[in-house]
Amino acid sequence: MKSSGAPSKKTSKSRREFLTSAMALSSIPLFPYSLNMGNESILGLSTEESILKTDGNKSIIGAYGNWATSLVSDPPELSFRHTKWTNLDQWRQKALEKTRELVSAPSMEKRVLDVTVKASYDYDGLWIEELQWQLPYGNPTEAILLKPKDAIGPLPAVLGLHDHGGQKYFGKRKITRTSDEVHPVMVSHQKDSYSGLAWANELAKQGYVVLVHDTFTFGSRRVRYTDVDGITWGHCMIGDKTDQNPEDSGNIKTYNEWAAEHEHIMSKSLFCGGTTWPGVTLLEDQIALDILCNRPDVNEEKVGCCGLSGGGLRTDYLGGLDHRIQCAISVGFMSTWNDFLVNKSFTHTWMTYVPILPKFLDFPEILGLRVPLPTMVMSNNEDQLYTLPEMKKADAILQEVYKKAGASDRYSGKFYPGGHKFDSAMQDDAFKWFDKWLR
Repeated sequence: MKSSGAPSKKTSKSRREFLTSAMALSSIPLFPYSLNMGNESILGLSTEESILKTDGNKSIIGAYGNWATSLVSDPPELSFRHTKWTNLDQWRQKALEKTRELVSAPSMEKRVLDVTVKASYDYDGLWIEELQWQLPYGNPTEAILLKPKDAIGPLPAVLGLHDHGGQKYFGKRKITRTSDEVHPVMVSHQKDSYSGLAWANELAKQGYVVLVHDTFTFGSRRVRYTDVDGITWGHCMIGDKTDQNPEDSGNIKTYNEWAAEHEHIMSKSLFCGGTTWPGVTLLEDQIALDILCNRPDVNEEKVGCCGLSGGGLRTDYLGGLDHRIQCAISVGFMSTWNDFLVNKSFTHTWMTYVPILPKFLDFPEILGLRVPLPTMVMSNNEDQLYTLPEMKKADAILQEVYKKAGASDRYSGKFYPGGHKFDSAMQDDAFKWFDKWLR
């Protein structure tokens, strides 16, 4: 893909064919480029070949794989597993300082934002508030707050982090339901990923205040095609329609195709601005956490976060770097940097990567920065976004970190049959983990 200039007709056609096949099942992966279509992946790899092993010289970067994996020591410099670290507090201070430096979240002078209640009503036993707040950049953030209709007194709370799923037109609606009328795209998405459930609603019914907000480049925070200048992509020139009739399923598909192609541009531009995609997302999730913790109906000492896929990724960074999160549950996003390096980087969004950070921490150790706070990681054995041996290695790393900290009982790593999902059985286990630590 060229980084600038208008594509040729041949290039536009190949992109169109590529994205059409990719979006056919876009509710499944974190990022549409990851899909295996039957026995052939969209990158031309067979299903067997797409789960590459690190032996020999074969990898997604060819003969450079073994060399690239040798560039980082195991354990990395700031890993708590390293024998040089014996004091938990000293290690955490150093590791958090370096991680925050590299994630490079933008600064905000005013962290207390005015929150507008756009609407409030009861639905299906829940009290629902439609909220909005304005960050210093971009369109207003929209959010849904849910809690039991007749709840009294401060309650435990959870920040619900929506997934990516190749659906950037949607955000908070992926895991909430506010009426019996649900967009058909979201009916399909919740069926594929969540056993047909809006898990934020289900958790709120258990006695929690749950806040779900659109984060950077999703839903109300999405990049509007009509605001973009300097780049075009042939068939997406019809993208103006997404603002004129945004709820049309065809226009949503067109928008999501365009947004997928736009990710590498956004990420490179953020690097030029001195920040990273995980840094911007972290800031926006922390602002939502501020808003949740400041509510009088919330017990700010009993707050957790949870999410599948892109929401699991957001949990890894937010839970690791903001210890107001007393209990974190990462679903469907846990492996190692090596897995991304030689096997699976193409299956993941640009929201994942922080340059240089792998020198200091392996990927699971980002979430491990929260030790000894309670943490659960939920993975699926047949998840096509990772290789099972590296998912198992990530689990072993977190077990080792928590054991060394004397907090083995506060970490739970669970593996389930099936592909990329947060189904009803997994939701039940997650809710029990929240009950154990936030009640």
